Amino acid sequence: MVQLTADLAMKEADQYLETFERFEAQAKQPAWVMPLRKAGIARFAELGFPTLKQEDWRFTNVAPIAKLPFRPVFRLAGGGPTRATIAELTFGRLATSRLVFVNGHYAPELSAPGPQPQGVVVSSLAAALVDNPELVKRHWGQCAQGEENAFAALNAAFFQDGGFIYLPAGRRAEAPIHLLFISTTKESGTTSHPRNLIVAEKGSQATVLESYVSTQDASYFTNAVTELVLGEETMIEHCKFQDESRIAYHIAAMHARLGWGCNLISHSIATGARLSRNTIRTALAGERVECILNGLYLTHGDQLADHHMVVEHAQPHCNSHEYYNGILDGKSKGVFHGRILVRPAAQKTDAKQTNKNLLLSDDATADTKPQLEIYADDVKCTHGATIGQLNEESIFYLRARGIGAETARRMLIHAFAGEIIERIRYAPAREELDKLVWARLEQNPRVGEKKSV
Repeated sequence: MVQLTADLAMKEADQYLETFERFEAQAKQPAWVMPLRKAGIARFAELGFPTLKQEDWRFTNVAPIAKLPFRPVFRLAGGGPTRATIAELTFGRLATSRLVFVNGHYAPELSAPGPQPQGVVVSSLAAALVDNPELVKRHWGQCAQGEENAFAALNAAFFQDGGFIYLPAGRRAEAPIHLLFISTTKESGTTSHPRNLIVAEKGSQATVLESYVSTQDASYFTNAVTELVLGEETMIEHCKFQDESRIAYHIAAMHARLGWGCNLISHSIATGARLSRNTIRTALAGERVECILNGLYLTHGDQLADHHMVVEHAQPHCNSHEYYNGILDGKSKGVFHGRILVRPAAQKTDAKQTNKNLLLSDDATADTKPQLEIYADDVKCTHGATIGQLNEESIFYLRARGIGAETARRMLIHAFAGEIIERIRYAPAREELDKLVWARLEQNPRVGEKKSV
């Protein structure tokens, strides 16, 4: 049986291996990168695409991705979006240091990285591999190795570009940094592999916005990896917004390593893609770390939004809080798999995890699996999950005060989404996402229906 599984994985990976051989012959990068690419494709060939038989994937079927033709974009073609197009996108009008990537490739004519404080680097990863190869090499792969994640391994093999942010000790990026990834393809199976590396040394600060959008409806595939290597006493706010085509596929991994006294708050807002999966792994590697992970997913039709995370407490006196809310309509599906892992040395851990799902139709479903794995004895850890409809008592309470049934439903649904949106610290991004979520919810006829689920 093991041999049969391995044979199937190899057969499944054939088109990827053939494409890699052609890519290997023309790829240009520092000598140390190619062994990492070869290790990535070898690991992907060994693992193959995950199946429903694997515990971490039993609620999310990626077979439609495996069936797509594999068409990675190796060159940036002309005729893409304009600055006027970008201004109409979410975060497009905010005053940021912006790096724009079209189909996975840096578009300098659309970007505005702006001047940075001394020593701060905001550039494309491809440029950093040329201009700062030793700096990239020093931090590359510290968090995301791809040993057990086939998609991360595939990214390591085929990445073309992405954002590179480096904050020296004590430096602060004055303006938020926006990594904007735009898909313009019309061809099924077109694939991009963005790779982002964010390095913050002791005492540095930054706000990073990471967004994925499209200008066309197509069944393309985005496979992204973001690494955050955060030193002592850093303060980073990271906000990812995923609004891909409703027939596209979005797989992403965020891996973070947090040093002593670090403060990380990260938000994941998912509204697009037919199938999306965010794998989040944070290693609280130093003491006195504060890590907050927030998420909101809005789905309808046949969409599936999956968030899978592991928060590893490796040292004592660390706090982690995860809050994820989902609003699901139609035949859509939400998946949440959260695991808090407390190592034996991580005494005085304070960890909380909450997942709440609001179903607006009889056919929407949610699968939730919060977990605690604790090997220390002096900790405070809680977790919980809910799946259900609007609370009739809350509706009655509002109606008893003269508010109509339709308005009452709207208020409660918006408040449910607002629980997550209001946690975003960077006010301009918070306000823009609040307006977007409000508009998306108002477009849904079930939001104001008098009859609940």
